[in-house]
Amino acid sequence: MKLCSSWGKLVTPLTDRCVLTLLTALQFHRIGNPLGPSGTGKTETVKDLAKNLAKYCVVSNCSEGMDYKSVGNLLSGISQCGCWGCFDEFNRMKIDVMSVVALQVTSIFDAQKANKEYFEFMGANIKCSLDTGIFITFNPGYAARQELPENLKALTRPVSMMSPNLNLIAEVVLAAEGFASSRSLAKKLTSLYELMQYQLSKQKHYDFGLRSIKLVLNVAGTLKRGDRDSCEELILVEALCNINLPKFLKGDAQIFHELLLEVFQKVSPIVNNSLQKVVENELMLSNLHVNHKIVEKVLQLDKSQQMRHCNMLVGPTLGGKTTIWKTLSSAKIKLKELNSECLKIFIINPIALTIPELYGCYDLSNFEWTEGVLSKLFKACSASNNGLKWIIFDGPVDALWIESMNSVMDDNKLLTLANGDRIPMNSSTSLLFEVEDLIVASVSGISRLIILFRIEQN
Repeated sequence: MKLCSSWGKLVTPLTDRCVLTLLTALQFHRIGNPLGPSGTGKTETVKDLAKNLAKYCVVSNCSEGMDYKSVGNLLSGISQCGCWGCFDEFNRMKIDVMSVVALQVTSIFDAQKANKEYFEFMGANIKCSLDTGIFITFNPGYAARQELPENLKALTRPVSMMSPNLNLIAEVVLAAEGFASSRSLAKKLTSLYELMQYQLSKQKHYDFGLRSIKLVLNVAGTLKRGDRDSCEELILVEALCNINLPKFLKGDAQIFHELLLEVFQKVSPIVNNSLQKVVENELMLSNLHVNHKIVEKVLQLDKSQQMRHCNMLVGPTLGGKTTIWKTLSSAKIKLKELNSECLKIFIINPIALTIPELYGCYDLSNFEWTEGVLSKLFKACSASNNGLKWIIFDGPVDALWIESMNSVMDDNKLLTLANGDRIPMNSSTSLLFEVEDLIVASVSGISRLIILFRIEQN
């Protein structure tokens, strides 16, 4: 099987190895299993391969609440329609559930090998499609993750996704975004990230991996399309500042500016003066002191929301987090001369609810699905395109509840539930997390967000 040449030019050696492994797994009726650290392109490689082979790929974010029946319902639908199923963070499920899933997958593969038109699955006689493909992705290095059972390991064909070629990826993306000097800019970008990784302080919320670089490249492409005649280096520097400056400590921000001057020899701070004046006026109307650091964070939050649908305010209690987003919301209403109905804000404390109450759960007595608070809210926001909608999570972040939102926070923008529901998040909805610290947060979640770190006192 040969890939189309237009896509084959864009694959890196690591992607090429992953694609060959996945195609081999399909040919021998096995589970394709890309595994490795967060942000190395495991799920995206499966999706891109499906797109180029004209296959519909259903991505599901696995959670502890999934049982063999909910997974079986997904596998049943995948087997009958002949699409691909990609189960992200597969090892979050319980080991007994994974063991039963291995038996379910075995029955599907056995039917494919025998070229059966119909086969027995979970007490029903269903159609068997030879085009069905099953893939699982996970990070084996995470703590509190289950080891795959032996009967499932025997069905998988793993491929390690450890060290992506950042320079080649950056060069290709910049060229695709219309940058004429993509090769030299890619080298400068990757060199800057290497220097940042070694010279900046070690903080929990710092991420200098592929996701951060990809976000910078996407923002640079948007700026390039907005002004094609501007200097390409200045465009890339502006994107770097917009993405990285909000999360840096004061000392690291100074080092970052020095590194920019060393690598690019130019820095271009961009300030939205019209919004800044409205923000300062709103602070005075609220009887608050016009602190330039508060104003700076409000402007940074505005830029971050334009670039990413998921953002996080990190800082201690009484650090001004709520003041920042409230000031921005009132400033947007004043600046655009909108009424308050055009901006709807929903505030949730995720720790005040259990995970079943948050996402929904099955009643084990009658196997009926009960909607969760978050699933109902997402459906309501998805059904309406009028105005802006902010969903604010005001409470601590931990890996127990936020990783069920991984598929929402990345480019999929899709909330997947244990009952098989897939709720898309439209462009008018954005997420904002308001937390005190990131002590127990995972790298997987942090890398999907733009983080605005606390206001440091003089």
